[in-house]
Amino acid sequence: MTAPKTAMVLAAGLGTRMRPLTDDRPKALVEVGGRALIDHVLDRLAEAGVERAVVNVHWFADRLEAHLAARRGGPEIVISDERAELLETGGGLKKAHPLLGDAPVFVANIDSVWIDRGDALADLVRLWNPQTMDAALLLARREGSIGFEGDGDVFLAEDCRLTFRGDAPSAPFAYMGVHITRPGYADDGPDGPFSLSPLWRKSAAEGRLFGCVLNGDWMHVGDPQARDQAEARLAGGA
Repeated sequence: MTAPKTAMVLAAGLGTRMRPLTDDRPKALVEVGGRALIDHVLDRLAEAGVERAVVNVHWFADRLEAHLAARRGGPEIVISDERAELLETGGGLKKAHPLLGDAPVFVANIDSVWIDRGDALADLVRLWNPQTMDAALLLARREGSIGFEGDGDVFLAEDCRLTFRGDAPSAPFAYMGVHITRPGYADDGPDGPFSLSPLWRKSAAEGRLFGCVLNGDWMHVGDPQARDQAEARLAGGA
């Protein structure tokens, strides 16, 4: 498969767990290693061949738009305006569909930073098959990840199909914030805010949710402590 040329970047969240760092800015503009979270993600996407990124905005939207307008280099930025209502992951993708076109897209959170010992996004592109998949998710091993305190999300079969943890006490892998899907994947969702998670669970039950694992270090930058730990890891510390 050729790499998607378009991406949806989910940057509209309130960042409540990141306070006080988000008292005067969106979470996307919190800095790690001297760069805003959203720049870490956009630079990764540009390296993977993305030429156009649709970014949703809500909290401190004007400030985020100004930052994006001042960026140098790719990708081209298009704004999906959620000032009127924060739509969550599924609602955000549904609203943005007209801006995304109809070819497969990357969908990326802004709170993931990673050290890549391979080429994670290229691995995801190689995995993606629109005939057999609804979505292909990039995963991280729970052990060794920074800022992730849950019990894991999914199990990964030998054929790369995913099943959710369900009643199991833990699962070895966590979703690390980037996936490939069809732009219209969330179109049948309800009006207003909704999450992609129920759609993924339905797809998994139908054998149409797949994943591959990052060869590297994942940092889920969800709160100030995780931000500090991520900075230390990027600087070569613990």
